[in-house]
Amino acid sequence: MEDLQPSNQSSHQSSNDKQARDTGVLVHASSFAGYVIPMGSILGPLIVWLMKRDEFEFANQCGKNCLNFKISLFIYVCISVVLMFVGIGFLLLGALALLDIICTIIAIMKATEGVAYQYPLTIKFLK
Repeated sequence: MEDLQPSNQSSHQSSNDKQARDTGVLVHASSFAGYVIPMGSILGPLIVWLMKRDEFEFANQCGKNCLNFKISLFIYVCISVVLMFVGIGFLLLGALALLDIICTIIAIMKATEGVAYQYPLTIKFLK
C-alpha cells in the first residue's frame, strides 16, 4: 500500500504538468485570434493568462512572454503603418506577419515540451 501513494502523487503531478503545458499552448495559440478579431492577438492571450496565471506558474510565464511579444509587435506594426508613406512599411508589415506566425508556432511547439519560449525582438513590459 505504501507504494501506491507515491505513484498516485506522481500521476497527479504529471496530470498537473500536462494541464500546465496545455494551458501554455492555449495562451500562445489564442494569439492567432488577431487574424480574425481586431486586437485579438493581445486579447486572446490576455484572457487566458488572467484566468490561469495563479493556477499554473508555467502558464504565467507563457502569458507574460506572449503578451510582451504581441504588444511589442503591435508597436512595430504601428511604426510600419507610418513608414508606409515612405514605401518601406509594406515590406515591414509582411515581415512582421511572417515573424508573428513563425514565432507563435515555435512557441506552441516549445510549450508542448514544457519550455517557456522567449520570443525575439521583445520589449519586456510584464516582468
